[in-house]
Amino acid sequence: MGKIRLYIDHPFVPGQAVPLDAAQAHYLSGVMRQGPGADIEVFNGRDGAWTARIEAVGKRGGAVALIAAAAPQQDPPDLWLLFAPIKKARTDFIVEKAAELGAARIQPVQTDHTNAERIRQDRLQAHAIEAAEQCGGTFVPPVADLAPLARLLDGWDPARRILWADEALAGQADTLAALPRGPWAILIGPEGGFSEAERRRLAAMDCVTRIGLGPRILRADTAAVAALTLWQAALGDW
Repeated sequence: MGKIRLYIDHPFVPGQAVPLDAAQAHYLSGVMRQGPGADIEVFNGRDGAWTARIEAVGKRGGAVALIAAAAPQQDPPDLWLLFAPIKKARTDFIVEKAAELGAARIQPVQTDHTNAERIRQDRLQAHAIEAAEQCGGTFVPPVADLAPLARLLDGWDPARRILWADEALAGQADTLAALPRGPWAILIGPEGGFSEAERRRLAAMDCVTRIGLGPRILRADTAAVAALTLWQAALGDW
């Protein structure tokens, strides 16, 4: 069995017990068949990963004791992912891969052509947590609630540049190596593309850079992975 990893949103103080909620206790005891005395790895998104020993598990919760630091905290670059939600399973995929690929914040956006009118923010946050647990991460990107793109752009800080994956540039493979470093956000549109009004507004913003993602038009979930990969390889921590 591989090492069991658990995200616990609680301060880590060596020598003090870290509480488990009921769902975490059930996962350890009922799913993974682990009881008091078993060692697992825990992280809280701030203090790196720690080896911890299960002290108690029950129906109402439990506790683990921190044993030793296992890995330092590794935060991602200051990169946000803005994307229009699509079908449920594919939206889940985008969130999972964004967490794995090193997005610092995940922001679903409502565009003129977005099909989904609401999301389950708590469920998507759980997917981001699970991705970090399974992939050895020590950081969990916050997943924001769905917000209108127009409202986000109204209050946008121009110091954070936007990398707009524009389907109109299909067939053009752009390199990002010449772009400036610093805070960025990747913007992925809906299945139907951006409206003309949205395209005009984005094109008029000085902080927006349009890019093509190669010779083929990509589905939204594939485009998110491709854009994150290109940015990380050129400007990130890869």
